[in-house]
Amino acid sequence: MSSRKGVGLAAFDRSRLASAQYASHGSTLRSTNAQALETQLSVFRSLLQQFSTTHAKDIRSNPTFRAQFARMCAAIGVDPLASSNTTGAGGSGSSSIWAQLLGRSVNDFYFELAVRVVEVCGETRGENGGLIEVRKVRERVMRGRMEGGGEITEDDILRAVGTLKPLGSAYSIVRVGSKPYIRSVPKELNTDQSAVLEAVQVLGYVSVSMLMDNLRWARPRAQTAVEDLVGEGMLWVDKQSEECEYWSPGFMLESEELGGVPG
Repeated sequence: MSSRKGVGLAAFDRSRLASAQYASHGSTLRSTNAQALETQLSVFRSLLQQFSTTHAKDIRSNPTFRAQFARMCAAIGVDPLASSNTTGAGGSGSSSIWAQLLGRSVNDFYFELAVRVVEVCGETRGENGGLIEVRKVRERVMRGRMEGGGEITEDDILRAVGTLKPLGSAYSIVRVGSKPYIRSVPKELNTDQSAVLEAVQVLGYVSVSMLMDNLRWARPRAQTAVEDLVGEGMLWVDKQSEECEYWSPGFMLESEELGGVPG
């Protein structure tokens, strides 16, 4: 009886020793892998910085090259515009990886563009209620640039808006149908409002009966959706027709510029 107990305890001790050895070996492997990864990241950062220094002018002036460089960073898990959210030993605030790797010239390109985007959104908020298509923002930004200032793409606009996120701003990208818009007011669009704005893109306007026929909505639902958007300034009401029409402000303004005012 006692002999069998002794064998059992010995086996238990051997098992516990083996577990401890496995745990120690696993800890050693993790430490080794972490050191190797740290070395690889250090080499990568050095090569990325060297590449960006060599091609900084192209990154800043060539939108295609700039977009390809950003996609390359994304493919290897680096968000060049993401804040590191760290404070250095000298007490300096957070800085972006883009700034650390590319230097201030390229980093400032996006922050300067973000400032211009904010200005455009502010200038047009009375026209669109704080929801403007990215394409239209790009057009306004390009009109205000000096000759030889370089091309700005919609991709640049999207990345510039991304730089505002660490500031806790209300600026964000939303999709209405297939088109990206910048929302500059701290209000989420619900599903019905998004559906109405998508429908407006077809003709430039909608009516309650159109929403009832095409979306199979009850009248109170359609009426609530358009009235909410009117209240936010995202739609304008035209009462000249037999039934009220709810127009996209941007569409109406474009029509006026072309000499064909709706209604």
